[in-house]
Amino acid sequence: MTATPPAGRRTPSRRTLLTGSAALAATTAVGSCGDPAERSTASAPAPKAGARPATRQRGIAEPQPRYALVAGLDLAPARRTPASVRPLRAALAAWAALPLPPRATLTVALGPALFPALGLPAPAVLRALPPFPRDRLDPRRGGGDVLVQLCAEGEGDAGPLADLLTATASGLLVPRWRERGFLPPHAPGETPRNLFGFKDGTENPPSDEADRWVWHPDGSTVLVYRRIHMRIPDFAALPPGGQEEVIGRRLASGAPLTGRRERDPVDLYAKTPEGRYLIPSDAHVRLAHSRLDGGARMLRRGYSYDNGPGDRGLLFLAYMRDPALFGRVQRRLDDGDALRVFTEHRASALGLVLPAPGPGRPFGHPLLDSARA
Repeated sequence: MTATPPAGRRTPSRRTLLTGSAALAATTAVGSCGDPAERSTASAPAPKAGARPATRQRGIAEPQPRYALVAGLDLAPARRTPASVRPLRAALAAWAALPLPPRATLTVALGPALFPALGLPAPAVLRALPPFPRDRLDPRRGGGDVLVQLCAEGEGDAGPLADLLTATASGLLVPRWRERGFLPPHAPGETPRNLFGFKDGTENPPSDEADRWVWHPDGSTVLVYRRIHMRIPDFAALPPGGQEEVIGRRLASGAPLTGRRERDPVDLYAKTPEGRYLIPSDAHVRLAHSRLDGGARMLRRGYSYDNGPGDRGLLFLAYMRDPALFGRVQRRLDDGDALRVFTEHRASALGLVLPAPGPGRPFGHPLLDSARA
């Protein structure tokens, strides 16, 4: 089995560069020396009580565009003080005003280390992930005070937009890491496949369940990011039946081993006449199943990445109300998942995705907006 490689890289189009240049010119006041960013519309008053509730950020529940760029940024060392609340609020407001290509989305999350750096209490839900014994994390490739997810249909669209974000916050936020991801070609409405060749995201919750497990009432959610290295040649060496037993699903259809169609329910208790579970006890699908967490589910929005033959895998992006859910699932997978010998977690990040920006409500509202630094 061979995994589908990404489309060949290409130089950003002239239109993309012109759009980015125009947007950068419009926001130069935010990124210039000193703190002229404070003149941004971020100083607009907060919505009055009883106003329409904040909405959810884009780039989470919508269908996935083909390409993604995920990045972490940190407050500059000299800016890790309460005095930086106001310029950060202004820079995030400028981000919210940037023009995006069609179907492009910008999703912004605030990391747990940002709040103490600004002298603010960290939200209770933003608890750091526990260490996992099998992790091999590179701190230079994860973490971050501000996390950014840029998704776009064109491979060359996200990079200039990410550069524009960095320029807009120049002197305040400095890049920490950046990763590019892609989806292998697939038909509209079809579940994308990962580099092992299996459909990835079948068990995402429908919208009514997402309201319960993913979103807080104010429109916020929590992002868990993991860069997962995949040992593709080793997995490909297994016969198709062996691959299916590791995953717990059919390679061709994505159906669980207990069903015929992709969306058929996973039956964890179905057995052969000889008493053997149809879905093996160490199958990935079994150990990650929501039944083991009281029905709690996360919304996964993964992208494949390819940094060359020695570093290919999955940019795991998952949204949930409480990151403790990810911790429980990951502990089970660490303990007994048959897939664990073919994967290795090499980077990690966590961020609180606050309500969507709007008039008088920048990225980071209401936590940053409530601190009148």
